[in-house]
Amino acid sequence: MFYSHSMKTLHVELGDRRYPIHIGPGLLGRPELLHPYIAGRQALVVSNTTVAPLYLEPVRAALDGLRHDVVILPDGEQYKTLETLNAVFTALLNDRFDRHCTIIALGGGVIGDLAGFAAACYQRGVPFIQIPTTLLAQVDSSVGGKTAVNHPLGKNMIGAFYQPQCVLADTDTLATLPDRELSAGLAEVIKYGLICDLPFLEWLEANLDALLARDTAALSEAIERSCRNKAEIVAADERETGERALLNLGHTFGHAIETGVGYGKWLHGEAVAAGMVMAADLSARLGWLSGEQVERVRVLLTRARLPLAPPPALTPEDFLRLMAVDKKVKDGQLRLILLRELGQGVIASAVDAQRLRETLDHAL
Repeated sequence: MFYSHSMKTLHVELGDRRYPIHIGPGLLGRPELLHPYIAGRQALVVSNTTVAPLYLEPVRAALDGLRHDVVILPDGEQYKTLETLNAVFTALLNDRFDRHCTIIALGGGVIGDLAGFAAACYQRGVPFIQIPTTLLAQVDSSVGGKTAVNHPLGKNMIGAFYQPQCVLADTDTLATLPDRELSAGLAEVIKYGLICDLPFLEWLEANLDALLARDTAALSEAIERSCRNKAEIVAADERETGERALLNLGHTFGHAIETGVGYGKWLHGEAVAAGMVMAADLSARLGWLSGEQVERVRVLLTRARLPLAPPPALTPEDFLRLMAVDKKVKDGQLRLILLRELGQGVIASAVDAQRLRETLDHAL
Protein backbone atom coordinates (compact mmCIF):
# COMPACT_ATOMS: atom_id res chain seq x y z
CA MET A 1 0.00 0.00 0.00
CA PHE A 2 1.27 3.49 -0.87
CA TYR A 3 1.46 5.98 1.98
CA SER A 4 1.87 9.72 1.51
CA HIS A 5 5.12 11.13 2.79
CA SER A 6 3.42 14.41 3.73
CA MET A 7 2.70 13.39 7.32
CA LYS A 8 3.96 15.88 9.90
CA THR A 9 4.54 15.01 13.54
CA LEU A 10 4.54 17.36 16.53
CA HIS A 11 4.89 16.43 20.19
CA VAL A 12 3.17 17.60 23.35
CA GLU A 13 6.08 17.79 25.78
CA LEU A 14 4.88 16.46 29.13
CA GLY A 15 7.93 14.57 30.37
CA ASP A 16 7.31 10.83 30.53
CA ARG A 17 3.77 11.46 29.22
CA ARG A 18 5.07 13.06 26.02
CA TYR A 19 2.94 12.10 23.01
CA PRO A 20 2.88 12.70 19.26
CA ILE A 21 0.34 14.47 17.07
CA HIS A 22 0.47 13.00 13.55
CA ILE A 23 -1.08 15.22 10.85
CA GLY A 24 -1.60 14.24 7.23
CA PRO A 25 -3.65 12.25 4.72
CA GLY A 26 -4.20 8.50 4.78
CA LEU A 27 -3.40 7.92 8.45
CA LEU A 28 -6.47 5.91 9.52
CA GLY A 29 -5.41 2.62 7.98
CA ARG A 30 -1.81 2.63 9.19
CA PRO A 31 -1.32 0.02 11.93
CA GLU A 32 2.23 1.22 12.69
CA LEU A 33 0.77 4.52 13.93
CA LEU A 34 -1.64 2.78 16.33
CA HIS A 35 -0.02 -0.40 17.63
CA PRO A 36 2.91 1.22 19.52
CA TYR A 37 0.39 3.05 21.71
CA ILE A 38 -1.79 0.05 22.61
CA ALA A 39 -0.23 -1.51 25.69
CA GLY A 40 -2.39 -4.62 26.03
CA ARG A 41 -4.30 -6.83 23.62
CA GLN A 42 -7.73 -5.19 23.94
CA ALA A 43 -9.09 -2.03 22.32
CA LEU A 44 -12.53 -0.43 22.32
CA VAL A 45 -13.32 1.98 19.48
CA VAL A 46 -15.85 4.65 20.47
CA SER A 47 -17.53 6.39 17.52
CA ASN A 48 -20.91 7.75 16.49
CA THR A 49 -23.65 7.08 13.96
CA THR A 50 -22.27 9.69 11.52
CA VAL A 51 -18.56 8.88 11.58
CA ALA A 52 -18.61 5.08 11.97
CA PRO A 53 -20.12 4.33 8.52
CA LEU A 54 -17.42 6.50 6.93
CA TYR A 55 -14.24 5.67 8.81
CA LEU A 56 -14.65 2.72 11.17
CA GLU A 57 -13.53 0.02 8.74
CA PRO A 58 -9.99 1.31 8.07
CA VAL A 59 -9.45 1.74 11.81
CA ARG A 60 -10.63 -1.81 12.48
CA ALA A 61 -8.35 -3.08 9.71
CA ALA A 62 -5.41 -1.28 11.38
CA LEU A 63 -6.28 -3.09 14.63
CA ASP A 64 -5.95 -6.51 13.02
CA GLY A 65 -4.39 -8.95 15.45
CA LEU A 66 -5.87 -7.26 18.52
CA ARG A 67 -9.11 -8.11 20.24
CA HIS A 68 -11.28 -5.08 19.62
CA ASP A 69 -14.90 -4.10 19.95
CA VAL A 70 -16.91 -1.05 18.95
CA VAL A 71 -19.49 1.11 20.67
CA ILE A 72 -21.43 3.50 18.44
CA LEU A 73 -23.10 6.45 20.15
CA PRO A 74 -25.70 8.90 18.87
CA ASP A 75 -24.28 12.03 17.22
CA GLY A 76 -24.62 15.46 18.76
CA GLU A 77 -23.63 17.74 21.63
CA GLN A 78 -26.94 16.94 23.34
CA TYR A 79 -25.65 13.38 23.90
CA LYS A 80 -22.48 14.48 25.71
CA THR A 81 -23.97 13.37 29.03
CA LEU A 82 -23.35 11.08 31.98
CA GLU A 83 -26.01 8.75 30.58
CA THR A 84 -24.11 8.34 27.30
CA LEU A 85 -20.85 7.97 29.20
CA ASN A 86 -22.41 5.09 31.11
CA ALA A 87 -23.09 3.31 27.81
CA VAL A 88 -19.32 3.23 27.22
CA PHE A 89 -18.73 1.78 30.71
CA THR A 90 -21.43 -0.82 30.09
CA ALA A 91 -19.74 -1.91 26.85
CA LEU A 92 -16.36 -2.18 28.60
CA LEU A 93 -17.79 -4.24 31.46
CA ASN A 94 -20.00 -6.44 29.30
CA ASP A 95 -17.00 -7.44 27.21
CA ARG A 96 -14.74 -7.81 30.27
CA PHE A 97 -12.14 -5.28 29.28
CA ASP A 98 -9.32 -5.19 31.80
CA ARG A 99 -7.21 -2.26 33.01
CA HIS A 100 -4.67 -2.83 30.20
CA CYS A 101 -7.22 -2.07 27.48
CA THR A 102 -7.03 1.00 25.24
CA ILE A 103 -9.96 3.21 24.31
CA ILE A 104 -9.84 4.77 20.83
CA ALA A 105 -11.92 7.89 20.14
CA LEU A 106 -12.98 8.06 16.48
CA GLY A 107 -15.01 11.20 15.84
CA GLY A 108 -15.32 14.87 16.62
CA GLY A 109 -15.00 16.76 19.85
CA VAL A 110 -17.98 15.15 21.57
CA ILE A 111 -16.65 11.63 20.99
CA GLY A 112 -13.12 12.65 21.99
CA ASP A 113 -14.32 14.25 25.21
CA LEU A 114 -16.62 11.33 26.10
CA ALA A 115 -14.14 8.57 25.28
CA GLY A 116 -11.31 10.40 27.01
CA PHE A 117 -13.37 10.88 30.17
CA ALA A 118 -14.37 7.21 30.06
CA ALA A 119 -10.68 6.29 29.81
CA ALA A 120 -9.83 8.56 32.75
CA CYS A 121 -12.45 6.83 34.92
CA TYR A 122 -12.56 3.17 33.85
CA GLN A 123 -10.69 1.08 36.44
CA ARG A 124 -9.15 4.40 37.60
CA GLY A 125 -7.57 5.09 34.23
CA VAL A 126 -6.77 3.22 31.02
CA PRO A 127 -4.84 4.46 27.94
CA PHE A 128 -6.67 6.15 25.08
CA ILE A 129 -5.95 7.36 21.58
CA GLN A 130 -7.53 10.33 19.80
CA ILE A 131 -8.50 10.01 16.13
CA PRO A 132 -10.29 13.32 15.49
CA THR A 133 -12.38 13.56 12.32
CA THR A 134 -13.52 17.20 12.42
CA LEU A 135 -11.42 20.32 11.95
CA LEU A 136 -12.38 21.58 15.41
CA ALA A 137 -11.29 18.35 17.05
CA GLN A 138 -8.06 18.19 15.04
CA VAL A 139 -6.96 21.71 15.98
CA ASP A 140 -8.26 21.88 19.52
CA SER A 141 -10.23 19.34 21.53
CA SER A 142 -8.13 16.24 20.72
CA VAL A 143 -4.93 17.89 21.99
CA GLY A 144 -4.22 18.72 25.61
CA GLY A 145 -6.12 16.16 27.66
CA LYS A 146 -9.32 18.03 28.54
CA THR A 147 -12.12 15.47 28.81
CA ALA A 148 -15.65 16.09 30.05
CA VAL A 149 -19.39 15.74 29.75
CA ASN A 150 -22.02 18.46 30.00
CA HIS A 151 -24.57 19.13 32.73
CA PRO A 152 -27.89 20.92 32.10
CA LEU A 153 -26.55 23.78 34.23
CA GLY A 154 -23.14 24.10 32.58
CA LYS A 155 -20.99 22.87 29.69
CA ASN A 156 -17.97 20.63 30.40
CA MET A 157 -18.44 20.97 34.16
CA ILE A 158 -17.87 17.25 34.88
CA GLY A 159 -14.54 15.95 33.62
CA ALA A 160 -10.85 15.32 34.09
CA PHE A 161 -7.46 16.29 32.71
CA TYR A 162 -6.31 13.07 31.05
CA GLN A 163 -3.77 12.97 28.22
CA PRO A 164 -3.99 10.62 25.22
CA GLN A 165 -1.19 8.30 24.12
CA CYS A 166 -1.20 9.82 20.64
CA VAL A 167 -3.34 11.88 18.25
CA LEU A 168 -3.92 10.89 14.61
CA ALA A 169 -5.33 13.81 12.62
CA ASP A 170 -6.13 12.36 9.20
CA THR A 171 -6.83 15.31 6.91
CA ASP A 172 -8.72 13.06 4.47
CA THR A 173 -11.62 12.96 6.94
CA LEU A 174 -12.26 16.67 6.33
CA ALA A 175 -13.50 15.86 2.81
CA THR A 176 -16.79 14.60 4.26
CA LEU A 177 -17.18 17.39 6.82
CA PRO A 178 -20.30 19.54 6.31
CA ASP A 179 -19.56 23.19 5.45
CA ARG A 180 -21.08 24.34 8.75
CA GLU A 181 -18.73 22.05 10.71
CA LEU A 182 -15.74 23.27 8.70
CA SER A 183 -16.56 26.87 9.59
CA ALA A 184 -17.03 25.92 13.24
CA GLY A 185 -13.52 24.48 13.24
CA LEU A 186 -12.12 27.64 11.69
CA ALA A 187 -13.32 29.58 14.76
CA GLU A 188 -10.83 27.68 16.92
CA VAL A 189 -8.11 28.12 14.28
CA ILE A 190 -8.66 31.90 14.24
CA LYS A 191 -8.53 31.89 18.05
CA TYR A 192 -4.84 30.90 18.02
CA GLY A 193 -3.97 33.85 15.83
CA LEU A 194 -5.86 36.21 18.12
CA ILE A 195 -4.36 35.05 21.43
CA CYS A 196 -0.71 34.34 20.64
CA ASP A 197 0.30 34.28 16.96
CA LEU A 198 -0.19 37.48 14.98
CA PRO A 199 1.75 36.16 11.94
CA PHE A 200 -0.67 33.20 11.86
CA LEU A 201 -3.62 35.61 12.01
CA GLU A 202 -2.18 37.45 9.01
CA TRP A 203 -1.67 34.11 7.23
CA LEU A 204 -5.31 33.23 7.88
CA GLU A 205 -6.48 36.53 6.45
CA ALA A 206 -4.50 35.76 3.28
CA ASN A 207 -5.50 32.08 3.02
CA LEU A 208 -9.07 31.86 4.34
CA ASP A 209 -10.57 31.31 0.89
CA ALA A 210 -8.23 28.36 0.32
CA LEU A 211 -9.27 26.88 3.68
CA LEU A 212 -12.96 27.21 2.84
CA ALA A 213 -12.25 25.55 -0.52
CA ARG A 214 -10.64 22.68 1.45
CA ASP A 215 -7.24 23.11 -0.14
CA THR A 216 -5.24 20.23 1.35
CA ALA A 217 -1.99 22.14 1.79
CA ALA A 218 -3.72 25.10 3.42
CA LEU A 219 -5.69 22.88 5.81
CA SER A 220 -2.57 20.93 6.80
CA GLU A 221 -0.71 24.17 7.49
CA ALA A 222 -3.59 25.55 9.59
CA ILE A 223 -3.86 22.33 11.60
CA GLU A 224 -0.10 22.17 12.19
CA ARG A 225 0.16 25.83 13.26
CA SER A 226 -2.85 25.47 15.57
CA CYS A 227 -1.57 22.26 17.16
CA ARG A 228 1.92 23.73 17.59
CA ASN A 229 0.49 26.73 19.44
CA LYS A 230 -1.71 24.56 21.63
CA ALA A 231 1.04 22.02 22.37
CA GLU A 232 3.37 24.78 23.59
CA ILE A 233 0.70 26.26 25.87
CA VAL A 234 -0.33 22.85 27.27
CA ALA A 235 3.30 21.89 27.94
CA ALA A 236 3.74 25.10 29.93
CA ASP A 237 0.45 24.82 31.88
CA GLU A 238 -1.19 21.41 31.64
CA ARG A 239 -3.90 21.96 34.26
CA GLU A 240 -4.86 25.53 33.41
CA THR A 241 -3.49 27.28 36.47
CA GLY A 242 -2.39 30.21 34.33
CA GLU A 243 -1.44 30.61 30.68
CA ARG A 244 -3.60 27.76 29.37
CA ALA A 245 -6.73 29.75 30.23
CA LEU A 246 -5.89 31.94 27.18
CA LEU A 247 -7.15 29.08 25.01
CA ASN A 248 -10.63 29.97 26.26
CA LEU A 249 -10.93 33.23 24.30
CA GLY A 250 -14.64 33.59 23.53
CA HIS A 251 -15.50 30.43 25.44
CA THR A 252 -17.09 31.94 28.55
CA PHE A 253 -19.55 33.86 26.38
CA GLY A 254 -19.78 30.89 23.98
CA HIS A 255 -20.53 28.30 26.66
CA ALA A 256 -23.30 30.56 27.96
CA ILE A 257 -24.80 30.57 24.46
CA GLU A 258 -24.60 26.77 24.14
CA THR A 259 -26.11 26.17 27.56
CA GLY A 260 -28.71 28.91 27.20
CA VAL A 261 -30.15 27.82 23.85
CA GLY A 262 -29.80 24.08 24.53
CA TYR A 263 -26.86 21.81 23.65
CA GLY A 264 -26.62 20.98 19.97
CA LYS A 265 -28.58 23.94 18.58
CA TRP A 266 -25.43 26.02 18.07
CA LEU A 267 -22.17 24.29 17.19
CA HIS A 268 -19.37 24.92 19.66
CA GLY A 269 -17.30 26.85 17.13
CA GLU A 270 -20.26 29.04 16.20
CA ALA A 271 -20.80 29.99 19.84
CA VAL A 272 -17.07 30.63 20.29
CA ALA A 273 -17.07 32.91 17.24
CA ALA A 274 -19.85 35.08 18.65
CA GLY A 275 -18.03 34.96 21.99
CA MET A 276 -14.77 36.17 20.43
CA VAL A 277 -16.57 39.16 18.92
CA MET A 278 -17.95 39.97 22.37
CA ALA A 279 -14.47 39.58 23.89
CA ALA A 280 -13.00 41.90 21.24
CA ASP A 281 -15.77 44.44 21.86
CA LEU A 282 -15.15 44.39 25.61
CA SER A 283 -11.39 44.69 25.02
CA ALA A 284 -12.06 47.84 22.99
CA ARG A 285 -14.32 49.27 25.72
CA LEU A 286 -11.45 48.76 28.18
CA GLY A 287 -9.15 50.73 25.88
CA TRP A 288 -7.03 47.83 24.63
CA LEU A 289 -8.21 47.36 21.02
CA SER A 290 -9.11 50.01 18.48
CA GLY A 291 -12.39 50.01 16.61
CA GLU A 292 -10.45 49.08 13.48
CA GLN A 293 -8.98 46.02 15.20
CA VAL A 294 -12.42 44.87 16.37
CA GLU A 295 -13.66 45.27 12.81
CA ARG A 296 -10.72 43.19 11.58
CA VAL A 297 -11.86 40.35 13.86
CA ARG A 298 -15.45 40.71 12.66
CA VAL A 299 -14.44 40.68 8.98
CA LEU A 300 -12.36 37.51 9.33
CA LEU A 301 -15.12 35.66 11.18
CA THR A 302 -17.69 36.85 8.62
CA ARG A 303 -15.51 35.53 5.81
CA ALA A 304 -15.32 32.20 7.69
CA ARG A 305 -19.16 32.11 7.58
CA LEU A 306 -19.52 32.34 11.33
CA PRO A 307 -22.08 34.21 13.44
CA LEU A 308 -21.02 37.51 15.01
CA ALA A 309 -23.76 37.85 17.63
CA PRO A 310 -25.55 35.57 20.08
CA PRO A 311 -29.18 34.53 19.52
CA PRO A 312 -31.66 37.26 20.46
CA ALA A 313 -33.56 34.83 22.70
CA LEU A 314 -30.88 35.32 25.37
CA THR A 315 -30.88 38.41 27.58
CA PRO A 316 -27.95 40.10 29.34
CA GLU A 317 -29.30 38.64 32.58
CA ASP A 318 -29.19 35.16 31.04
CA PHE A 319 -25.54 35.69 30.14
CA LEU A 320 -24.57 36.93 33.58
CA ARG A 321 -26.35 34.00 35.25
CA LEU A 322 -24.83 31.38 32.94
CA MET A 323 -21.34 32.90 32.99
CA ALA A 324 -21.33 32.69 36.79
CA VAL A 325 -21.24 28.88 36.33
CA ASP A 326 -17.89 28.79 34.54
CA LYS A 327 -14.67 26.93 35.27
CA LYS A 328 -12.70 30.20 35.15
CA VAL A 329 -14.69 31.67 38.06
CA LYS A 330 -12.29 31.92 40.99
CA ASP A 331 -13.42 32.74 44.52
CA GLY A 332 -16.72 33.94 43.12
CA GLN A 333 -15.04 36.32 40.67
CA LEU A 334 -15.53 35.95 36.92
CA ARG A 335 -12.34 35.90 34.85
CA LEU A 336 -12.52 36.58 31.13
CA ILE A 337 -10.01 36.05 28.35
CA LEU A 338 -9.65 39.32 26.46
CA LEU A 339 -7.22 40.87 23.96
CA ARG A 340 -4.56 43.37 25.01
CA GLU A 341 -3.61 43.48 21.32
CA LEU A 342 -4.34 41.30 18.30
CA GLY A 343 -2.06 38.33 18.89
CA GLN A 344 -1.86 38.95 22.64
CA GLY A 345 -4.49 37.43 24.90
CA VAL A 346 -4.82 38.39 28.54
CA ILE A 347 -6.58 36.84 31.56
CA ALA A 348 -8.74 39.64 32.96
CA SER A 349 -10.06 39.51 36.51
CA ALA A 350 -12.40 42.06 38.09
CA VAL A 351 -13.65 43.28 34.70
CA ASP A 352 -15.57 46.54 34.98
CA ALA A 353 -19.22 45.46 35.40
CA GLN A 354 -20.53 48.49 33.51
CA ARG A 355 -18.28 47.80 30.49
CA LEU A 356 -19.33 44.12 30.51
CA ARG A 357 -22.99 45.15 30.58
CA GLU A 358 -22.38 47.52 27.65
CA THR A 359 -20.86 44.66 25.64
CA LEU A 360 -23.81 42.39 26.42
CA ASP A 361 -26.34 45.09 25.53
CA HIS A 362 -24.49 45.87 22.30
CA ALA A 363 -24.24 42.18 21.28
CA LEU A 364 -27.91 41.53 21.96
